[in-house]
Amino acid sequence: MQTLLDEIRERISAHARPDLGSAVPGLLLSKVDQVEPEYALSEPLLIVMAQGGKRLLLGDRAYEYRAGQCLLVTADLPVTGHYVDVAPGRPALSLGLVLRAAVIAPLLLEAAAGRRPRPEAAIATCEAGPDLLDPVARMLRLLDRPQDVRVLAPLIEREILWRLLTGPLGGRVRQIGLADGELAHVTKAIRWIREHYAEPMRVEDLARLAGLSVSAFHRHFRAVTTLSPLQFQKRIRLQEARSLLLARPGDVAGVGHLVGYDSPSQFTREYRRLFGAPPGQDAARLRADA
Repeated sequence: MQTLLDEIRERISAHARPDLGSAVPGLLLSKVDQVEPEYALSEPLLIVMAQGGKRLLLGDRAYEYRAGQCLLVTADLPVTGHYVDVAPGRPALSLGLVLRAAVIAPLLLEAAAGRRPRPEAAIATCEAGPDLLDPVARMLRLLDRPQDVRVLAPLIEREILWRLLTGPLGGRVRQIGLADGELAHVTKAIRWIREHYAEPMRVEDLARLAGLSVSAFHRHFRAVTTLSPLQFQKRIRLQEARSLLLARPGDVAGVGHLVGYDSPSQFTREYRRLFGAPPGQDAARLRADA
């Protein structure tokens, strides 16, 4: 296992780009040596940590994973994270694989039938054993053999997903591939909030969109995201506002209105609570860092 980790570490370090992309579709590479908190919208991903570590916060829950461990994210979530055990000359190295329901669903036909998975938190961690690290290393080798990517990358992706389905996180991966599962219903509401975050929101309408009763929707939404729908919308609004403020640092009230706040004072208060500084001050710091 250590030999595999060493190879993965070397290949990530050699091929990582600032935009996180790579020549293999859906494969992301990260090389980071900063420890400032990151506020991001995560998509369904498998992340394997090869060096250093990272701690994520979702609502009031914390998740930490280090070299030799992996993180599974099964829904679009607003997360706060920061890297640990990093230093100049020793960056955090990790890779991500976008999890696609269209690829997972056919594998469910081959997997042993089991009980229908109940909604679970959309983030989980576990050890990345050699059965998983081996195809991950082979996927990275394709970066040096681009002529093989079109044929071999889909096969290796299926192998990685199969290892996940038959491993300790299999129930969560299964949820992604079930078109009629509870996660799929909640995901419809999550996507609506992400696309219409600045608009007024009625939980009754979201429950109808998800095909659930209001009480079941509340229960399943919190089970997946650890947040209420209102808290989720607020987190999306504030993260979008932070991005907008980089381009419009002097227009705090205007940015607040754009993301759905009618009250500038409420916007400033909630922004400070999440990011630790008022909007104008935080934007100025971010621009200086950039």
